[in-house]
Amino acid sequence: MNAMTRSRMVKELPKAILFDFGGTLDADGVAWKDRFYPFYLAEHMEIERDRYDQAYYVGDDALVARGFSDYSFRESLLFQVTGVLEALNMADARVASRLCDRFLQDSLDKIRSNLTILRELSVRFRLGIISNFYGNLERVCLESGLTPLMSVMVDSARVGFTKPDPRIFQAALMQLQLDPREAVFVGDSLPRDMEGAKGLGMPHIWLVSDHSGAAVPCCPGDPMIRSLADLREILL
Repeated sequence: MNAMTRSRMVKELPKAILFDFGGTLDADGVAWKDRFYPFYLAEHMEIERDRYDQAYYVGDDALVARGFSDYSFRESLLFQVTGVLEALNMADARVASRLCDRFLQDSLDKIRSNLTILRELSVRFRLGIISNFYGNLERVCLESGLTPLMSVMVDSARVGFTKPDPRIFQAALMQLQLDPREAVFVGDSLPRDMEGAKGLGMPHIWLVSDHSGAAVPCCPGDPMIRSLADLREILL
């Protein structure tokens, strides 16, 4: 992040900061699919990456179709993991429970560490979440301590649109009564988060994993960060 990028963003401070959830608030730019894979390998499962990816999508699609509006974070994760193991023909309730608990703890640890920067940002900006989720985003945010800081939470399973569809971003902006240029979106996915915000004309900041190599933003000069704490340099 160079001085020119920082200067440009400071001159155009938004009224609201909107975040993705999975991979952004609960990890430093690593999507759930990629975070889960090492946990499966740690269970001494010899799974080729392509086979795992296919099974992950099977489990994830089943979770979306199920619609877990009242399920806890752990309950939804356990359902997803169980679906992946079944798709791999490796169903095992004890393994599923261990995978679920390890991922959940990892997520909660990162969210709690991010609460410091989120509290700092909430003093100056309205905060919100726009997530491709499973219907239970509000409960997950309540469990993880995010709810008191958020002015809006938009769950794709509730509104019927998924990123990068501009309508899911518009749903949040309508609740905040803001135009796209009055908010900035922070997310870890280039095709879903960055391209989605770009399509609506919303400024965007890409949270890039340390393992992403030479990442190239969708728009020249776009800020890229390695952790949410880096937002201090851009917005505070």
